[in-house]
Amino acid sequence: MTITVADLTRQIRIDHISAVYTAARAAREVAAETGLPEVLAERAAVIASELAGNIDKHATDGTVFIHRSLAGDGVDIYAADSGPGMADLDYWRIDGHSTTATLGTGLGAVGRLATEFRIRSATASGTTAAARTLVTGAKAAAVAHVRLAREGEDRCGDGLALACVPGVRTIAIVDGLGHGPAAGDAAVAAIDVFHRNPGRPLRDHLTAMHRSLRQTRGAAVALARISGGLLEFCGVGNIGGMVLTPGRSRPLLSMPGIVGFTLPDPHVRTVDLPEHHVLVLHTDGIGTGWRGAAPLGPLPVPALLAADLAHRHRDPHDDATLIAVGSGTGTS
Repeated sequence: MTITVADLTRQIRIDHISAVYTAARAAREVAAETGLPEVLAERAAVIASELAGNIDKHATDGTVFIHRSLAGDGVDIYAADSGPGMADLDYWRIDGHSTTATLGTGLGAVGRLATEFRIRSATASGTTAAARTLVTGAKAAAVAHVRLAREGEDRCGDGLALACVPGVRTIAIVDGLGHGPAAGDAAVAAIDVFHRNPGRPLRDHLTAMHRSLRQTRGAAVALARISGGLLEFCGVGNIGGMVLTPGRSRPLLSMPGIVGFTLPDPHVRTVDLPEHHVLVLHTDGIGTGWRGAAPLGPLPVPALLAADLAHRHRDPHDDATLIAVGSGTGTS
């Protein structure tokens, strides 16, 4: 079984040419922390530089997000902005259309260097891009996330972990009450319980977390398990969930309560999943305004969805965490 606990996402606002260098440096540092060889760390730096440089030269209100991937040993780099967008993406993906003060040769370099590269752009509404660099031979999964601390703080009060065995993926997402160190302690305690035995029934997870969090300020917790065409979901508190399918979205509702203080009788909901779907779970640091109509098309790519929600629907005054898990491998 593979268990990955999400590291903190680094967020770089692209509001000056110097932010391009900051993004490249951050990608190189995250790659080193992940244990990637130097050649892959440099690839990640070039990718971050190109995506950030594209925003600096052509767009407004742009952000780059960088973190260790939940899909394997590698780095995810997301970029999103608010316009003006690109009408002809094929043109901009040709090598040689370089952005100012970057390390490569434009979006063409990103496509060549990344293990996966997805991009969507529309005139007047902006561009969203997601690149992933994995170790050679690694098989990518259709999973994406962000985990962001409240702006101005170093400690995140949210937690996220993903456990995988062949055919089964189990997710734990936690929102410690409030923000800062005390909320972070509650989130860590809950994720530690999950990490010790991720394969146990979801009801048992909540019961064990409730006991472990009694000496903390408590937390909201949601757990999900995908096995074949079946989803099990169990949540307590303010963590939201949606199952997106072509032409339809279905909410996953958590029960009122606080894990560590007032735990209701855990109810596990079972949902049949169609062949094509995306599961989205997020803490309340991501707003719910996007749910009326799924952004980025009828069934979005998980990485593009994560980038879009983090950029357009994130509350900077709270910790914000989300995970998007789709059917398929997620390769491009």
